[in-house]
Amino acid sequence: MKNMKNSLRIAALVLLGWAFFAVANADQNTVRQAMAKSMPSVKIDSIKPSVINGLYEVTVGTNIIYVSDNGKYILQGHLIDVEARRDLTEEMLGAARIQAIEKIGQDNMIVFKPKTSKYKVFVFTDIDCGYCQKLHSEIDRYLAEGITIQYLFFPRAGKGSDSYNKAVSVWCSKDRNAALTSAKKGNVPPPKTCDNPVDEHMQLGAEFDVKGTPMIVTEKGNIYPGYLPAQQLSEALASEKAQK
Repeated sequence: MKNMKNSLRIAALVLLGWAFFAVANADQNTVRQAMAKSMPSVKIDSIKPSVINGLYEVTVGTNIIYVSDNGKYILQGHLIDVEARRDLTEEMLGAARIQAIEKIGQDNMIVFKPKTSKYKVFVFTDIDCGYCQKLHSEIDRYLAEGITIQYLFFPRAGKGSDSYNKAVSVWCSKDRNAALTSAKKGNVPPPKTCDNPVDEHMQLGAEFDVKGTPMIVTEKGNIYPGYLPAQQLSEALASEKAQK
């Protein structure tokens, strides 16, 4: 008799689980269909329930929006766990940023590595940007702190500008690291063309809403806009690494 009751309880839990799954899927489909109708050009990467009942978290590239389960309402902004003092949206955005960067791959970046790497950052840079030049002039200090610098190009003047052409020429140089260092000192690189990732870097920067350069992105996808001295950046990265 006892075994029969246990079996009935298990069966009930299974049925409840399937019912919840079916409802959740139905709501997700409603959200997807509503967005496809109202914003047909938007490519949805994922839809999942948020921590708030009736509200779904929708990932579009490196952006996150919140949609009601009937698809009628959209919220844009950051969801904060007040008790835990956590920005839940920023955490999800960080993960999305890293996923997008990983699609480009380290082979499509210009990388300066220390002998022993403790941290890695991605830096959107403009060859003609003053603070970008300052950051790179101190590259040895970053390497001494064990920070690997992985550069992506973001010429703020846009495609076809002098800064853009310099970025392409640097990428197409035989020694990219040396060419970048020379260009950051104000030397104009010999004009060169080849297959290059500069447009892809710029597109990613636009998705990240880069307002200025340098813009530093950490391994967790957190953003530090502007120049940070090596020691200050190292302290920030150590703090980030210590966090759960």
